[in-house]
Amino acid sequence: MARLAGFDVTIIDPRTAFASLERFPDVRLIAEWPADALPKVGLDSFTALAALTHDPRIDDDAIVAALDAGCFYVGALGSKKTHGRRLERLRERGVDETKLGRIQAPIGLAIAAQSPAEIAVAILAQVIAALRSRGAVAKDAAA
Repeated sequence: MARLAGFDVTIIDPRTAFASLERFPDVRLIAEWPADALPKVGLDSFTALAALTHDPRIDDDAIVAALDAGCFYVGALGSKKTHGRRLERLRERGVDETKLGRIQAPIGLAIAAQSPAEIAVAILAQVIAALRSRGAVAKDAAA
């Protein structure tokens, strides 16, 4: 769906059972840990990051890298309880409250999505909203 919306998509997951060409035939796949892969990929203010594995060993490093790089969107899958535990782990790593407040979690617009496809739509809609609104503050300040 993200490719249809015009986004370049890269999937980073060290678990090759998930990051496979069979599952994602037309997407750039990197079967490495985010700490190793993200410096090669490069993150910046034109990047959206969605952490979707439910594994803190994978997601936390990616989230910290995205926050440090100033990605325009940082979202993480998981319940409010899961996100609370995530915030505690990230605080222990020294991530400040301003950055923590940028994490969209639970990820996606609140549309009561249930199926994987519906969850994908909710996430993509939230990413697009973040992309289209990121210049709104600058435009308002210039007016």
